[in-house]
Amino acid sequence: MDIQFYGANAITLTTKQARVLIDDNLVELGGKSPAKPDDIALFTANHEEPTVAPKIMIDQPGEYEVSGVAIYGIAARAHMDEQGKKTATMYKLVVDDLKVLVTGHIYPELTDKQLEQIGMIDIMIVPVGGNGYTLDGVGAMKLIKKIEPKMLIPTNYEAKGLNYPVPQQPLTDALRAMAFEPKEAVSKLRVKSSELSDAMQLVILEA
Repeated sequence: MDIQFYGANAITLTTKQARVLIDDNLVELGGKSPAKPDDIALFTANHEEPTVAPKIMIDQPGEYEVSGVAIYGIAARAHMDEQGKKTATMYKLVVDDLKVLVTGHIYPELTDKQLEQIGMIDIMIVPVGGNGYTLDGVGAMKLIKKIEPKMLIPTNYEAKGLNYPVPQQPLTDALRAMAFEPKEAVSKLRVKSSELSDAMQLVILEA
């Protein structure tokens, strides 16, 4: 499976059979959409209509299977929701024997039921930009410690060319709060389940 990052929370997971595009709101933020007509488009929160009509669009909890990708949408409290509300959707994807969790902009407290639905995770994709808009490094670490993924990919931090509704903090600040050392970014990540170790890896993807 190949993973690419485009800025904000937009990311693609690509296999021989399918391409999953997650949270493509880049046009709303002043960026360029990477959408293609054959995409499986997932949205973790409220969104505008996609700029390119996808093969299928999923934006709510439920169980789905498309082109060999198993998708489990899990209802969650959004970062800015009042207590008791659940307007966000986390996604657990099973792709090429890899279990991937996309949290989106959620509140950093999960119930036992949610943790049971999530289960074991190989790769966790989590926003870290903070400032009340989404999780910051501290909030992200709360989730990471509960889920214990083998690989962590941070998203939704400060980036040139993107105009967030609320300024996002630089990735270096988020990593410092998480007690991680910044690493050199890679433009594309190719990952196999057999190559993952039990020791968690931090991977920085170039937008």
